[in-house]
Amino acid sequence: MHSIVFIMGVSGSGKTTVGELLSDETGIPFFDADDFHPASSIEKMKAGSPLTDEDRKGWLQQLNQLAIEQQSKTGAIIACSALKEKYRQQLSNNIHEVHWVYLKGEYELIHQRMKERPHHYFSASMLQSQFDALEEPLNALCFDVHQPADVIVKNIIKPLHMKSSFGIIGLGVMGKSLALNFANHGFALSLYNRFVAGKEEQVAEHFIATHHELKTAKGFEEIKRFVQSLELPRKILLMVNAGKAIDDVIDELKPFLTAGDILIDGGNSYYKDTEKRIADLITHRIHFIGSGISGGEEGALKGPSIMPDGNVEAYKQVQPFLETIAAKDKNDKPCCTYISNGGSGHFVKMVHNAIEYAEMQLLSEVYDIMRNGLTMNPDEIAAVFTRWNQSYTGSYLLEITIAILQTKEGNDWMLDKILDTGSSKGTGSWAVTAAAELGVSAGMMTAALYTRYLSAHKTTRVQFNKLLIHEKKKLQLNVEELKTAYHLARIINHHQGFELINAAAKKHDWNMNPGELARIWTNGCIIRSQLMEELVQVFATGASIMLHPSIVQYILENKLCAETVVSESLKNGFALPALTEALNYINAIATANSAMNLIQAQRDYFGAHTYQRVDDASGKAHHTEWKTP
Repeated sequence: MHSIVFIMGVSGSGKTTVGELLSDETGIPFFDADDFHPASSIEKMKAGSPLTDEDRKGWLQQLNQLAIEQQSKTGAIIACSALKEKYRQQLSNNIHEVHWVYLKGEYELIHQRMKERPHHYFSASMLQSQFDALEEPLNALCFDVHQPADVIVKNIIKPLHMKSSFGIIGLGVMGKSLALNFANHGFALSLYNRFVAGKEEQVAEHFIATHHELKTAKGFEEIKRFVQSLELPRKILLMVNAGKAIDDVIDELKPFLTAGDILIDGGNSYYKDTEKRIADLITHRIHFIGSGISGGEEGALKGPSIMPDGNVEAYKQVQPFLETIAAKDKNDKPCCTYISNGGSGHFVKMVHNAIEYAEMQLLSEVYDIMRNGLTMNPDEIAAVFTRWNQSYTGSYLLEITIAILQTKEGNDWMLDKILDTGSSKGTGSWAVTAAAELGVSAGMMTAALYTRYLSAHKTTRVQFNKLLIHEKKKLQLNVEELKTAYHLARIINHHQGFELINAAAKKHDWNMNPGELARIWTNGCIIRSQLMEELVQVFATGASIMLHPSIVQYILENKLCAETVVSESLKNGFALPALTEALNYINAIATANSAMNLIQAQRDYFGAHTYQRVDDASGKAHHTEWKTP
């Protein structure tokens, strides 16, 4: 993509002269906005009447469309008065690389120039109305019109060639892949990586040198020079570790940033930390956007799913960048959408990862049953999963599991060489904590997280295996039954995840659309699947997942099959925390009258916590003086 240069200022400031000369110097085509006025507007100006905002509306839209078309061709230089900030926003909407040049001069000088300008429909008598309407831009190259036009042009060309439109800090695996993604879409980049003597030296420069896609990118390991290389307002993506590292980088940047600059945290940060950073940076008039980015190394390179939050006006300025590099859904719409204010983007990314935890746990449980209960080898399991992946159970995680199962080292399956101790990062535990704080039953993600914790105690597990003489026995199940149980559990997992998001949206007053969220999770991200495609349609009806008629019908028809799989596996030595939790959840949520009344009575007995009565609809608290046995 190519740059769009708008040359602005009041009538008579020399926009056309400078624009044409700049076009001659650069080869970028020039367009005069005056040529696009409709006849009615021209007649109005000839009559000495200034244009209204309504008169300008279609004209501005036409110029914006012209710029959008030209950014994918050769770029454009457009002379346009663009007197008000709202006009400039309309003109630059959906354009990823815009440069503003402001030609500034005193009324007397420009008025004299206009009187000497023959045959122009905009008369000198209307000049005062333009000065009255003028809102000087904050983020523009400003030139005094006393200077000769050729001098102005030379001074325009120099900074335009020096400035990059987007910056990335942190060139780890994800940072590098995203940089290549941006570069492949034509963005002018500045890349920064810290300097650590003997460990990280000239990382950005070496990265640029080994990738032809980055031939126009600039590499830095000095933060001040990196910031100065970016056009205003600066747009900087932070791809560093969550936590203190983010705050350290922000502290380094602050002295060199200016009002209106935008920082984007693309890592897996805790959403409450994001909200603190938003509040802190707004006092410096700097915008902070927390943006969940999912897809791993491949997604970052080819197109991830992106979940940005923060100030909506700040997001609009980075929207063209993020939407361009995002994955596309089946209708070719970007898998990127503004989530809401605050830390909502990082919250939904956290829940995405928690859903992912449970999806991975379910696949591991199904694999365990097949490998040890049905005595299938990895190639046989991969063949079954391949069939599943071509049906309603298809997903990215299933796809990569097939590849894992088929990978060998010599004559041995690679999977058998991997130690069975799981690890986790912050998002899983944060999601479970958030569920507890919000009072949401999220047993699937909790079971998956706690299973990883338990797996880490390898020595203890080996000891108990010997003490309890534990072994897994052969099962009388078939793979179709497993497929049914697996899919039913996945429905519950997704339901719990979206319920957690809905609860957070209500508490924090986030205006979120679950259908739109499901849509951007249909491609690019780790949990993309055929089920997610179906959930887009489910949410379009306004129903929650488990209240949609098709889901209800599936549960009614297949719950017994899932119960058979779980019960037979548990009786024969298999641990199935996620599959079991799915059935527990269905049983619990479908129980109209539960045994929770006993727990309420117990709480009232030892702590006088009170309870409500079924025969008192007022909601009044009751207490009983229970008899000591």
